[in-house]
Amino acid sequence: MFQWKVCSFRQMETDCNPMELSSMSGFEEDAELNGFEGTDTKDMKLEAEAVVNDVLFAVNNMFVSKNLRCADDVAYINVETRERNRYCLELTEAGLRVVEISVVLQFLSNCVVGASLEEITEEEEEEDDSKSAMLDAFSSKTKEGTFQIVGTLSTLETPGPDFAVETYCTISREDLLMRLLECDVIIYNISENPQQVEEAIWAVSALNEEVSHFEKRKVFILVSTVMTWARSKPLDLDDSDIPFTEEDYRRRKNHPNFLDHINAEKMVLKFGKNVKKFTTYVVAAGLQYGAEGGMLHSFFKMAWLGEVPALPVFGDGTNVIPAIHVLDLAGVIQNVIDHVPKLRYLVAVDESVHTLEDLVKCISKHTGPGKIQKVPKENAFLTKDLTQENIDHLLVNLRMETLFVKENFNIRWVAQSGFVENINSILKEYKQNRGLLPIKICILGPPAVGKSSVAEVLSKHYKLHHVKLKDVISEAIAKLEAIVAPKDGGQGEEGEEEEEESMENVDDAQELLDDVKESMEQNAGRLEDQYVIRFVREKLKSMPCRNQGYILDGFPKTYDQAKDLFNQEDEEEEEEVRGKMLPFDKLTIPEFVCALDASDEFLKERVINLPERFVAETHYSQDRFLRALSNYRDINTEDETVFNYFDELEIHPIHIDVGKLEDPQNRLAIKRLIKEIGKPRNYGLTDEEKAEEERRAAEELLAKEAMEKAERERHEATEMAEKMARWEEWNKRLEEVKREETELLEAQSVPLRNYLMTYVMPTLMQGLNECCKVRPEDPIDFLAEYLFKNNPETQ
Repeated sequence: MFQWKVCSFRQMETDCNPMELSSMSGFEEDAELNGFEGTDTKDMKLEAEAVVNDVLFAVNNMFVSKNLRCADDVAYINVETRERNRYCLELTEAGLRVVEISVVLQFLSNCVVGASLEEITEEEEEEDDSKSAMLDAFSSKTKEGTFQIVGTLSTLETPGPDFAVETYCTISREDLLMRLLECDVIIYNISENPQQVEEAIWAVSALNEEVSHFEKRKVFILVSTVMTWARSKPLDLDDSDIPFTEEDYRRRKNHPNFLDHINAEKMVLKFGKNVKKFTTYVVAAGLQYGAEGGMLHSFFKMAWLGEVPALPVFGDGTNVIPAIHVLDLAGVIQNVIDHVPKLRYLVAVDESVHTLEDLVKCISKHTGPGKIQKVPKENAFLTKDLTQENIDHLLVNLRMETLFVKENFNIRWVAQSGFVENINSILKEYKQNRGLLPIKICILGPPAVGKSSVAEVLSKHYKLHHVKLKDVISEAIAKLEAIVAPKDGGQGEEGEEEEEESMENVDDAQELLDDVKESMEQNAGRLEDQYVIRFVREKLKSMPCRNQGYILDGFPKTYDQAKDLFNQEDEEEEEEVRGKMLPFDKLTIPEFVCALDASDEFLKERVINLPERFVAETHYSQDRFLRALSNYRDINTEDETVFNYFDELEIHPIHIDVGKLEDPQNRLAIKRLIKEIGKPRNYGLTDEEKAEEERRAAEELLAKEAMEKAERERHEATEMAEKMARWEEWNKRLEEVKREETELLEAQSVPLRNYLMTYVMPTLMQGLNECCKVRPEDPIDFLAEYLFKNNPETQ
């Protein structure tokens, strides 16, 4: 995140904000993309340009960022949506994500120096009312003389935003002071980043020591918080509703947890008295909302997720919270820079007097369950997304009014009347900045093609609501019965009196319930299309489906059903002119339509092979299945099919023939749909889900290691067994060789032995016996002489 703890503004000759896109004079798409030719082309950069070419038709404008340099593994894309909102997207192997930036600095980067000195005319005010807040804040028109932004980054890995000319990270105090001396205006924000208090005090002190060397005036602005007023005594003990103003700043008493903040304020006001050289200001901002939600983000998140029946209000909720839209705070800072007022302590709050209950109830009504529940203040510490600083802001009870700002500044207010009155635009900003756009899917196809199983997997992957016709009808009937049932006289939860009922009154609900039951009796348990369409439309317009999105399973089945379901209810006259797009409800129309299909033989074979238990729980009995399949084929042979309806709206169905994929579990079809639909558009994995993912990954790793170890041991055992077998075989063969050699030697020695026994041994034995008798001194000579004398051949 781009921390605007230090930022400088220097008047520019002629330059334009890199985030300014569509209205650039002479801007052409090809020229913008061709600007990258001749540079060192990276793989991810090519991927980014491919993304631009693929998506350009669906946005107002889009191009690869020039200021944020592409690398092998990352690239940055500037996007302007058709709603005129702008984002910087980071493209990596993991996909796209929105790069968080400082809204205030981005606002100032598009402001012309001195623009707030001109009064806003009535015509301009009317024009501003017709524009969106974010569009006005980040005007796409090229302007001359805008502020030039220089700032520090929170971490080295954080990419510098496009609107910043220079960014610094982890630089020494000496180098930082040199950068500050180059700037005309220095802003430190300690309202949401108390870690910057110490550096802010050092910066203003260091700059004050260099005043004598200033060639022109420098302005130092400390953006603080109204929490430095939290314990101030009322101006009138008898009337606590009298608000504090800027003139009462000397009477302010800080919250105990904001002692450092008030000391920083005092230090900043102590310096800067030499108005010709160095002027300092303190802007005490209220609770900031808008853009990504600020401190109200946790309430937005709870409401959007819909996991709690009621949003919590800590304490009695009657405490008044001073607040301001972040763009209005930027407007105040812009006016301080341009006007350089004499009053050096300013309060930046809107005109509202909203309590904590008002804020939470408004969020719950417009994006949540519509209910609130008052809980003890201590429960705030159990909310993971709330810090101690957030809790202090939410529990403050303070009335403040910004008289000086209203009387002397020219601000194009985004939410001057407050949070509640501007909730629609604020909610739209929040969802767009957080990427919380609903994914609406409709899955259609013949019976037994796998619609429900595919829808179930996709609903879990994208965290969407699986809308099944049977469940919708049962839920609607149960709701009607609950409305007409007699109510107990007990007290309900706080805020239940404001819960919106689906019917105007009990009589209407009773009449509708009777009509529904009569229709089901007359049609053998089936409900007429008019009631089915009514209930499905109400489901699709429910807050959970509007927030996360839905997967509509197997409905509508015909062109007329689709037309009645998604047609605009407030359209008095339908334009059925060929060549013109039919009117449709943008709130409920699906973004993706999936058309699963397969041959009749494949579907029949699939149903035949289904387990008996599964068949008993469905309508897949032989007669009903064949009748439903025949009815589906008859409906989709006409010219006006349900797919034709979506084609006319340029929502072209994704056709998948599951029979050709040869995948009984439809995993290939699901994989293709996930690729077509893209990444989930939600808050991502919760802490529990992340822990579960890590646990599952660890288990898979252990199982893989155990399997590899078992395989390795099996392989070693096999090798050892084979080695022993070879060793035994070798020993057997060695013994056999020895035996054969022995037999061969014996066979070869028989003739020689016979010869010796016949011709040599008799005479030799006699000679030996004689030698033993005589015992001569030289037995060898004696034996030789004896053999010579007694040779049988010589005798």
